[in-house]
Amino acid sequence: MRFDLADLSLFRHVVEAGSITHGAERANLALAAASARIRNMEEALGTELLTRGRAGVTPTQAGRTLLQHARVILGQAERLREDLGAYAGGVAGQIRLLSNTNALTEFLPEVLSSFLAQHPHVSVDLEERLSDEIVGLIAEGAADIGIVAGTVDARRLTRFPFRRDRFVLVVPEKHNLAKRAKIGFEEILDHDFIGLERHSAVQRFLADKAGRIGRPLRLRVQLRSFETVCRVVEFGVGVGIVPRSTALRAVKTMAIRVLDIAEDWAVRDLTICVRDFDKLPPFSKQLVEHMRDKTAKALA
Repeated sequence: MRFDLADLSLFRHVVEAGSITHGAERANLALAAASARIRNMEEALGTELLTRGRAGVTPTQAGRTLLQHARVILGQAERLREDLGAYAGGVAGQIRLLSNTNALTEFLPEVLSSFLAQHPHVSVDLEERLSDEIVGLIAEGAADIGIVAGTVDARRLTRFPFRRDRFVLVVPEKHNLAKRAKIGFEEILDHDFIGLERHSAVQRFLADKAGRIGRPLRLRVQLRSFETVCRVVEFGVGVGIVPRSTALRAVKTMAIRVLDIAEDWAVRDLTICVRDFDKLPPFSKQLVEHMRDKTAKALA
């Protein structure tokens, strides 16, 4: 039985993505090559590592065992690369960062750009996920750092405050809701909706909230950014839910109005979470310290 780091990395990507296709994309491999590698691993072990279904793949018991060891081995390899990177003169380390949509679009770009400018030999593997997914993946050791909404239970992790924002509703300036100050989510579902792409974490979050009420989102258009959502809302196509920070920027130049959403989940206390701060790789620890410093300055 001989697996190289590329095999182990691919397998981790496939399990975390729940799909060989998406895992292959993350590993920068062609689907055929990725499938062949997985089959070769199963043949070498003499057992199946994945249960394949129409909805994707899940690890078997043997696959879960392999995943645990793969994460340890890949983590050790990453630490080795960090320790030797300074001598090699190339990329000294890679940080695996998971974030929900709000933090990723509104706050991380500035924080990461300043950090990476200070650390030219570090790279960041950033992936968008739902907050509850992030908590589980950080607890499993699938990534170094997570940024999650404060509404999820992350008590088993080490946490630090990051930012505060909230979701709001944006409507066209002449919409019949434009004079309202606040609205409940169920009433929003009566209107045509402009949202993000289906795979985005926030869109899945809102679809789940609508499903719990027993009603669908009446999606007319799905876009790639909150700013574009505001722009399409301005032209009367529908209403949209975006972070308040986005809405306050947009309302300065667009003919839209902003309404608070009367739901507890609309408030977004964003939190940094890690499994064990003291055991983080050096560059990951430095990024957490950088984010905490930026948070302190933002709240001052």
